[in-house]
Amino acid sequence: MPDLASTASDPKPSPPVVTLAALYGTGGVVIGPEVAQRLGVDFLDRAIPASVAAQTGMPEEVVAAADERPLSRGHRLLALLGRAPSLTAGPAQERWFLEEGEMRAQMRRFMADAVRSGGVVLGRGGAIVLGEVPQALHVYLGGPLEARIARAAEAEGVDRATAERRVKANDWARREYVHRAYGADGDDPALYHLMIDATAFSVDACVELIVAAATFHLSRTADGTA
Repeated sequence: MPDLASTASDPKPSPPVVTLAALYGTGGVVIGPEVAQRLGVDFLDRAIPASVAAQTGMPEEVVAAADERPLSRGHRLLALLGRAPSLTAGPAQERWFLEEGEMRAQMRRFMADAVRSGGVVLGRGGAIVLGEVPQALHVYLGGPLEARIARAAEAEGVDRATAERRVKANDWARREYVHRAYGADGDDPALYHLMIDATAFSVDACVELIVAAATFHLSRTADGTA
């Protein structure tokens, strides 16, 4: 795995890097790309599965499905086989079990390599994977459960009961993934520089806060005051 701290000694200025841990109903999928555009870097969410698929030879939809899927190995395999007809039982099972760890390793390597050109990473334990990168700003987007349910219902055009199921299921999945993959509590404030109640602000306001914080954090790391 690349030395994540090595970027601090690069002769050219370090590019901005932001990791977003976003609870369901906080608009992370909208805020992430907007922050990336404002900072002039790539939004890496969709690029990660494509890169990992190319490295491992696994179908991209399988990599995307494996990412942040906190199921047992057996249940995960069945779910992935159902989504990827190109994989079959038997040898595919052995191949999957052997390559799941490699896929996660490739995801970590991809994020580490991307630090050289900057980027915004949504989810995937980015605050942990990139925790040693000096210029990386780690952001947590949260909010009260009821407020997030209301946001999800409005954004997705579903009733409250459906939105509540989705919010609770995704909250559990995210927390279970971070705990299983990294042995960490994804809601731990110690992992983040900035924690925002995203339900209390508009998307534009959240973007402004994150961009301002990222710019300030980058300037502090550049002059060694961070």
